[in-house]
Amino acid sequence: MLSFGAYFVLDELFFKELRTGLNEVINQIGVSHLITYLVVGTPIYAGVLFMHSHKFFFHSLGLDKSILKGVFRSLLFTLPMFIGFAVVFEFSADITLNKVLVTVIAAGFFEELFFRGFLFGQLYRYTKLGFIPSILLGALLFAAAHLYQSQEFYTLVGIFAVTFLGALLFAWLYAEWNFNLWVPVCMHLFMNLSWLLFSVSDNALGGVYANVFRVLTIALAISFTVIYKIKTKRKLEVNRRTLWMKKEQSEGQD
Repeated sequence: MLSFGAYFVLDELFFKELRTGLNEVINQIGVSHLITYLVVGTPIYAGVLFMHSHKFFFHSLGLDKSILKGVFRSLLFTLPMFIGFAVVFEFSADITLNKVLVTVIAAGFFEELFFRGFLFGQLYRYTKLGFIPSILLGALLFAAAHLYQSQEFYTLVGIFAVTFLGALLFAWLYAEWNFNLWVPVCMHLFMNLSWLLFSVSDNALGGVYANVFRVLTIALAISFTVIYKIKTKRKLEVNRRTLWMKKEQSEGQD
């Protein structure tokens, strides 16, 4: 918690300033954005090394699992958004490399690494806390971090609700797919990419059609995951026995 708090302070106080300074040197805002995320995440990396040996650094964050499985499963889940947006919305003419690096690559990877791999993952996998207490703080902070997208009250409420529920979904997918962080990373990445490729909305809330296809994507991700667990005769990681408190740490099931 101290590590995440230190990261959060660094992010709030110095992210924009550091990114601006780096951009003045390399003259590439997207790359500057990625490097800044790497730097401000230092307390997170230090926290992981403090809690685990360096040999388990990637394992403890869920980064040692199959990237290809994360890509293919997430691409399948997000097909309703890509197909639906292609039918309903126009292809965006305002796509740039910087936007891809900032809103797709950086957001998809670092937000999942810090919020799900670290803040949620360390609590859920290595303590007796259940799913709800492990995800609650991270989901609230994750949702609050997206409130810069609007100044209108009702839009802010909608953005908060959507991103809060998104945090719950990404954490659930992380837990159910054997703590493979590449699943929520790629899910987050592809959802953002579909939003960027088409003229959907200028904030995370979106309109009616945007949310219809987003709900279909979420429904597909949940139903596919549950059916896969049933077909392979595996128990759901998040169940009534792990919802609030666990008798055993989940690391033994990883």
